[in-house]
Amino acid sequence: MITLDMVKEAAEVLKDVARTTPLLASPKTNPKANVYIKCENMQVTGSFKLRGGYYKIAKLTDEEAAKGVIACSAGNHAQGVALAAQKRGIKATICIPEGAPLSKVEATRSYGADVVLCPGVYDDAYATAMKLQKEHGYTFIHPFNDDYVMAGQGTIALEVLDKLPEADVVFVPVGGGGIISGIAYTIKQLKPECKVYGVQAAGAPSMYNSLRDGKIEKLDTVMTMADGIAVKEPGDKTFEICSKYVDGIVTVTESEIATAILSLIENHKLVAEGAGAVSVAAAMFDKAQIGGKNVVCIVSGGNVDVNILSRIIDKALHKTGRVTSFTADIPDKPGQLNSLLRVVAKAGANVISINHDRVGIDLNIGRCLVDLVVETRDHNHADELFELLRENGYETKKH
Repeated sequence: MITLDMVKEAAEVLKDVARTTPLLASPKTNPKANVYIKCENMQVTGSFKLRGGYYKIAKLTDEEAAKGVIACSAGNHAQGVALAAQKRGIKATICIPEGAPLSKVEATRSYGADVVLCPGVYDDAYATAMKLQKEHGYTFIHPFNDDYVMAGQGTIALEVLDKLPEADVVFVPVGGGGIISGIAYTIKQLKPECKVYGVQAAGAPSMYNSLRDGKIEKLDTVMTMADGIAVKEPGDKTFEICSKYVDGIVTVTESEIATAILSLIENHKLVAEGAGAVSVAAAMFDKAQIGGKNVVCIVSGGNVDVNILSRIIDKALHKTGRVTSFTADIPDKPGQLNSLLRVVAKAGANVISINHDRVGIDLNIGRCLVDLVVETRDHNHADELFELLRENGYETKKH
């Protein structure tokens, strides 16, 4: 069982390895509350996972270390374990879902670990790791369902309360439950009146469902851009701690996650992965009663693939009304496209892309369809654009 002494010991073990990450005021996240961002995306290896993995490996006996270690991970725990094993001179094998961002895979290899890519999601990597552990006798380093790992993650709470002792609410990303177990346990020992809420992606609500129903439940599938928390089933230890110390679990949509990522980029020049941004999304979209309170959002990691990031930003721009897509039905006559574009320009929208279709099988003769993607300021500006188009006789269909 995790104890406060373990968390404090972990802080000592980590003091020359892990960074004390910044706690930044974030007034634009939610003007109703005093929001702060705990930047674990600026941690060594780009994620909080270093804390738990390093502390766990530091506590291995010489016999356990001599066997070599094996871990399974969506990518962040992999890097923490790989770095810790490298520093202690231990052979490390890491099983990672083959769909994990390339940046996470290559970073893990850079710390000297052997990487095994596995079809599927985290739970499939876990099954492969268990198989290899039995075959080779490795020491297994669980990414969340382990007392030492949870205690290592709990050091985040010590830093939060040291910098912001008046914290009222803490939002924490939840996958298998390791980080929230460590944080919730520690905060409730030191400041029990502070609320701790877990945040899961709506497409991977394993802990949400389990706490709601009072028993551990396994999802058939998970679907979310937040690969770091795409876990089908929480651990028994994390479930027990969350049941006792967590004040609630909320969920956020993919569009809300994307909007939070964009907000962090624009307002703080911070890059967060999907799993790291769910806490910010919870604060942005009022997933709990936070008005007038001091709120801390744990941004747990920043290891996002740049190719995925561009798609996430595009999704967020659509969500916030800063990119608007629509189709207009116009006569197939000279000058009609130019007339349409003049109306768009009059509305103050800027064309990003255009597709002019006059040969579609469903089109009436003498008509054509124009697909437009335009820049707008917000949803109100987009509504003004559509109203102006309607006033000028254009039928449009929003995408």
